[in-house]
Amino acid sequence: MGLVTGLALQAIGLGWLAAVTSPTVSYLTLVPAFVVSGVGMSLFFAPVANVVLGSVRRDQEGIASGANNAIRELGGVFGIAVLGAVFSARGGYASGTAFVSGLAPAVWVGGAAVAAAAAAAVLLPRLRRADASPAAEPARELDLVG
Repeated sequence: MGLVTGLALQAIGLGWLAAVTSPTVSYLTLVPAFVVSGVGMSLFFAPVANVVLGSVRRDQEGIASGANNAIRELGGVFGIAVLGAVFSARGGYASGTAFVSGLAPAVWVGGAAVAAAAAAAVLLPRLRRADASPAAEPARELDLVG
């Protein structure tokens, strides 16, 4: 549940940041949004490695760790590409107003992506359990015994 809470706090922090950003906003106005997002990040990124490594057998931990790191890096690359495209389509660097005009939609899109990831983190395990076939259960029991 901590992972979902972390993603939700990230989404809230990003939404807050997008809502209060203006060309004349003071840094102190942004600090609470940074804190909420930072707490959310700490509740997600630190424990996700433990969850990934805890879901595989000991001899597969290296593969799982490598896959987790590769997916995290790809997420960063695609996130920067998508949010950069949103920023450049809506704003630019010509003035403070142009910058905020691009920044706010990009941060809203980023927050929506984080919120969607939180929803997926809640729903996918439940869907997976519901779709599990009865034939898969004995195999799981044998793995635990062996």
